[in-house]
Amino acid sequence: MSTDPTTVPADLDDAALAAELVHRAGALAAAMRAEGLTGARKTSVSDVVTAADHAAEELVVSVLARLRPDDGIVGEEGAEAPSRSGRTWVIDPVDGTYNFLAGLAYWCSALALRDDTGVVLGAVHQPVTGERWLGGRDLPTSLGGAPLEPLADLPLEQVCLATYLHPTRLADPALREPWLAACEGAATVRMLGSGSCDLAAVAAGRVGVWAQPLVPAWDWLPGEALVLGAGGRTAQVDVRGTTWSVAGRPTAVEQVLSALTR
Repeated sequence: MSTDPTTVPADLDDAALAAELVHRAGALAAAMRAEGLTGARKTSVSDVVTAADHAAEELVVSVLARLRPDDGIVGEEGAEAPSRSGRTWVIDPVDGTYNFLAGLAYWCSALALRDDTGVVLGAVHQPVTGERWLGGRDLPTSLGGAPLEPLADLPLEQVCLATYLHPTRLADPALREPWLAACEGAATVRMLGSGSCDLAAVAAGRVGVWAQPLVPAWDWLPGEALVLGAGGRTAQVDVRGTTWSVAGRPTAVEQVLSALTR
């Protein structure tokens, strides 16, 4: 897989372009990690950035600027361009950077396309496993090009809940209490450190539901598209002044929303 942005074919449709870009971004980041990287703190010891984050974002931006010049761009690492088309690409070049830098497998490159009515499509590539998800509003979610089975509906008590709450947030009852209420009803809970990997796992039926507060667009939209394309439900709700994002099997989502807002 070439990481040269100029070799991306100009005739790809949006879905194929998204799949190609996350593959290339992930390959570039993985190659840079293999050569050795150091991280810099953003907001905390667990919120870090590396040269690979920046290089992978620059790769995606350069291709989009060439092939979709009228579309807007928003990137986690600061890339920004206004939209003249009403469409915007949202980039997370390395989601799960703490895992990535520590040598863990649970990280990915993620990309979403949104328009004035919401998310259109999302793509997630997990380089260590070689798995690539693609799906969205009018695009049934696939894994490695093979369509996924639509998500069967299950209640919260029968499924795994994936979530995240930074330890420093536990002191805030407005966050801690809803979070504990949601976790208490699940069969089991996982905190793995990559929202897009978590949501891809939800779309694939490996995790039943995902719930997290304070989620930026690049951690939400790629995976939201995958869950919608797999027949799941997604929602964002205000809880005590904070927006929570929830996605997964419909009944489990409804139960999480009830727990968060009770």
